[in-house]
Amino acid sequence: MPRELLVQVSPEVAHHDEQLYPHIAKLIQVPVQDIQKIVVIKRSIDARQRTIKFNLKLHVFLTGEPLVVNKVELPNYPNVENAQEVIVVGAGPAGLFAALQLIELGLKPIVLERGKDVRGRRRDLKAINRDGIVNEDSNYCFGEGGAGTYSDGKLYTRSKKRGDVDRILQLLVAFGATPDIMVEAHPHIGTNKLPQIIQDIREKIIEHGGKVLFETRVTDILIKNNEVQGVQIQDGSTIHASKLILATGHSARDIFELLHRKEVLIEAKPFALGVRAEHPQQLIDSIQYSCDFRGAYLPPAPYSIVKQIGGRGMYSFCMCPGGVIAPCATANGEVVTNGWSPSKRDQATANSGIVVELRLEDFKPFAQFGPLAGMEFQKDIEQRAWRLAGSTQQVPAQRMVDFSQSKISSSIPKTSYVPGTQSVEFGEVFPGFLTQTMREGFVQFGKSMKGYFTNEAILHAPESRTSSPVRIPRDNYTLEHLQIKGLYPCGEGAGYAGGIISAAIDGEKCALKIKEAIG
Repeated sequence: MPRELLVQVSPEVAHHDEQLYPHIAKLIQVPVQDIQKIVVIKRSIDARQRTIKFNLKLHVFLTGEPLVVNKVELPNYPNVENAQEVIVVGAGPAGLFAALQLIELGLKPIVLERGKDVRGRRRDLKAINRDGIVNEDSNYCFGEGGAGTYSDGKLYTRSKKRGDVDRILQLLVAFGATPDIMVEAHPHIGTNKLPQIIQDIREKIIEHGGKVLFETRVTDILIKNNEVQGVQIQDGSTIHASKLILATGHSARDIFELLHRKEVLIEAKPFALGVRAEHPQQLIDSIQYSCDFRGAYLPPAPYSIVKQIGGRGMYSFCMCPGGVIAPCATANGEVVTNGWSPSKRDQATANSGIVVELRLEDFKPFAQFGPLAGMEFQKDIEQRAWRLAGSTQQVPAQRMVDFSQSKISSSIPKTSYVPGTQSVEFGEVFPGFLTQTMREGFVQFGKSMKGYFTNEAILHAPESRTSSPVRIPRDNYTLEHLQIKGLYPCGEGAGYAGGIISAAIDGEKCALKIKEAIG
């Protein structure tokens, strides 16, 4: 059996075996030549002190001991071409991992995706960035892989109780992700690498008898006697099945509206909304690492910050070190921001959503929309921002200190947001309570992170798609909708996940419950 060690070492030692092996040999008091292999199990950075250290969890194999390295392999998927069919609406992480799990269980997934495949999406992303043209079915939110494919690929989750995180990470590695995602405390694939992994998952689904249909938007869910019968798609044709996993993501407003029209039970859900803040990455490095230059062995620094401002939480969300801000509107007449990083996180800027928690009572001005009140609140801000920035995909922008002092910024430098910005006072974009919370909050952020509160930081509005504004209620045990038999609300769009990993876990859970129900 290998020895398991928890050690703290310098960044240089952590990155060089020729330094790590002698260090561990001295620590366990053996000659260095007696160490056969050191396997890093977990790695994280401790930047709380001026001298930055790496925390390593290691397995140390001595000479003569059997060297056991766990090999990551895909399950032995059967061919399900002639098996019972299950409709999966949405090819994001929830839908794709549900499909894989269905195949593993001997069921045939029919995956319906309104958007294009990963390669086809690229033309539409170029159009929204360069020309301000929004394809309402193919954009940063809709298409193969869902919102995560072209918005970073972060794999960190606090949802350990939701399910087996390691299983999802192992599957991703088996499909081509770097094994480092099994080791890093905050794993990340990168927007440049995730598309190929998503494509390989799709090909595996098809290879084993499943179907994946792109540019296939669901326009109706067929229900009889409160039981699912199938779906209708945009060309008027129908696909029949008695089990349906609804994994459409947090921005599929047409699905929320469809359910509401059909009097299928849904409910408004609190979410968070705010801005996306961009700083020079070097500034964030200097704050987090307490040094002028981070050097060769430290990654671009992230940050995480939470404050209570007037009884509301204000916090960083989806922080992207060495990343850029992207236009994530899903309809014409609105602007939405999000952030992403390439795998190397080598861009000159860092950005993060800075958002404020909302409550159901905040949606009272939209009460006439019933359970869609939060969605209409969200939509109103996105449309107002679009008009204020000139009715293009440019977004309202303001320097951070100027915003906190209610001053229009006299100039906005070029930022990573490609469509561009317009100087706007954010008090015109957001409701008063939200504006005031953020004004006070940024000042408080600056007290915790010296140097963060600066006019070098440019705020972009709005960051509004943090999570679904609607929950589709389901039974806690069966995961079926409370009213409609055979309907399985799933993932972020249904209100049961918050990121790639938790959505994938939820997709698998729904597939398992369908198998259990079928018997």
